[in-house]
Amino acid sequence: MTGFVSFIGSGPGDPELLTLKAVDRMGKADAVLFDDLSSGPILSHAREDADLVGVGKRAGRPSPKQDHVSRLLVDYALTGAKVVRLKSGDGGMFGRLEEELVALREAGIEYEIIPGIPSAVAAAAAAGIPLTRRLTARRVQFVTGHDVSGKLPDDLNLQALADDQATTVVFMGKRTFPLLVTALHEHGLPLDTPALLAEAVSTPDQALHRTTMGELAQRLSAEIGTAPALILYGPLAELEDV
Repeated sequence: MTGFVSFIGSGPGDPELLTLKAVDRMGKADAVLFDDLSSGPILSHAREDADLVGVGKRAGRPSPKQDHVSRLLVDYALTGAKVVRLKSGDGGMFGRLEEELVALREAGIEYEIIPGIPSAVAAAAAAGIPLTRRLTARRVQFVTGHDVSGKLPDDLNLQALADDQATTVVFMGKRTFPLLVTALHEHGLPLDTPALLAEAVSTPDQALHRTTMGELAQRLSAEIGTAPALILYGPLAELEDV
């Protein structure tokens, strides 16, 4: 008899932002495989006797290979266990969800996907700004800041990303942002375009930095720090610094 896997989006880090369904599944799970950004207080909702297995990936740090994570999910489920795969933010947003789903399907294991609050939405909420603005930002686009090698992807649609009528959110992009800004400027995006660096969103270490594309590129060229971060740019609301 095979088990069952619940893919849970844990949100940006604040355990109070978990959904009721997520808390229910964590409390029933025999094993929880969690990302680095889904650890800490969030794991307090797991059973005391549950196996807690860290499988997170962080840029520039040793991380489990994706096939190893997928194999762990299958192996646990084949024992008949109820398994939670805990992913930060929303699991379908740059979370390598598809590879793990394929592994489960090939093994004949059933699963469910429980969405979480995307970190981009939480960052905008923390900054007190909307992701869209009437007349000036009717479109939102999400993009990853690095490929599997950690470099800026070479297949980005730079024309779309240089659209000054869109709100753009860059995930995992602190290391490559200066290069991205150079490319976007060459495609017509002004260096004084508003930008927001949102670090450790919804956690006690949260820091929000309002600036411009050019100034943020200079800052990240000198020091990127270790905090997980998102970068938002475009016609963001002009509000006082937080």
